[in-house]
Amino acid sequence: MINPTEIHSLVKLLDDPDQEIYSHVHQKLFSYGAEVISHLEEAWESAFDPVLQERIAELVHEIQFSNLKNDLKLWCQSGAFDLLRGALIINKYQYPDLDEQKIINQIEAIKRDVWLQMLYEASPVEKVKLMNHVFYNIYGFSGNTANHQDPQNSYLSQVMEMKKGNQISLAVIYSVIAQKLDIPVFGVNLPQHFILAYVDENEHLETDNGVLFYINTFNKGFIFGKRDVDMFLKQLNLKPEPQYYEPCSNLDIIKRILRNLISSYENSGLTEKANELTELLVIASEDHLHS
Repeated sequence: MINPTEIHSLVKLLDDPDQEIYSHVHQKLFSYGAEVISHLEEAWESAFDPVLQERIAELVHEIQFSNLKNDLKLWCQSGAFDLLRGALIINKYQYPDLDEQKIINQIEAIKRDVWLQMLYEASPVEKVKLMNHVFYNIYGFSGNTANHQDPQNSYLSQVMEMKKGNQISLAVIYSVIAQKLDIPVFGVNLPQHFILAYVDENEHLETDNGVLFYINTFNKGFIFGKRDVDMFLKQLNLKPEPQYYEPCSNLDIIKRILRNLISSYENSGLTEKANELTELLVIASEDHLHS
C-alpha cells in the first residue's frame, strides 16, 4: 500500500537543487507506478513553484508512458487479436485518462443500428451499402480533408467525437464494427492510402485471395475493384506486390497508425513526441513469436 505521508514528503523534495537527491526521489516515486499518479496530480494542483509543477508533470508522463509500453508489449505478445484494443492503447499516449468504455459503447451503438436494419440474406454489396448509410449518413463520419496532417486524426477518441479522421482511423472503426457483425472486412496496407477488403471467406479464389471488392472509407465507403488498385499503383510507379491487395494483420495496422503519428509530430516540430512514438513502433516491430 502507498503511504500518502511518505509520498507527500518525497514530492516536496522533487524540486531539490541537488541533482543526486532529485534523481533518488524521482526513481523512488517512479517505482510506485500507476498508483502514485493521483497523489502526484493532487500535489501538482497545490504546487506554486513552476519547477516543481514541471517535474511532477514529467514524472506522471514517464509513469504513464512506461505503463503504455507494457500494455503494447502484452497486446503484441498475446497475438494482437483485438484491433480496437490496440488502437485504444495508442490513443492513451495522448489521452492517458481515456474512458475506453465510452468508445466501446459508441462503437456498439453504431453496430446495433446497422444490425437492426441488416437483412440476413443481403449480398456483400448490400451489407456494405447499409454500413455506409449508417456510418456516413446517420452518424456523419467523413474524411478530414482540410486538416489531414493533424495528429488528432489518428486518435480514435477524437475521431469518434469530431466524426472526422484520416484513412486509417476511419478504416479501423469501420472494420471493427463490420467484424462485430460478422461482415468479413479487413484492412489493406496500400502505400499512401489505406483501404478495406471484403473477403469471401467461403471461397479463397486462387487469384484474388477471396477478395470480392475494396472499400474506401475515406470517401464515404466507395466500393471499387482490383483494377482500380492496379491503376493507383501504376500512378505511384509501384510494382503490384501481393501485400497491396491482401488483408494485413492488426499489428501492421497499429504500426501504420504509429508511423502516421510520428510523421505528424515531426512535421509540427514536436520531436520529443515523435521520439516516444518511435519507441512504441520499435515495440510493435519486435519479433513477438519467440517471446
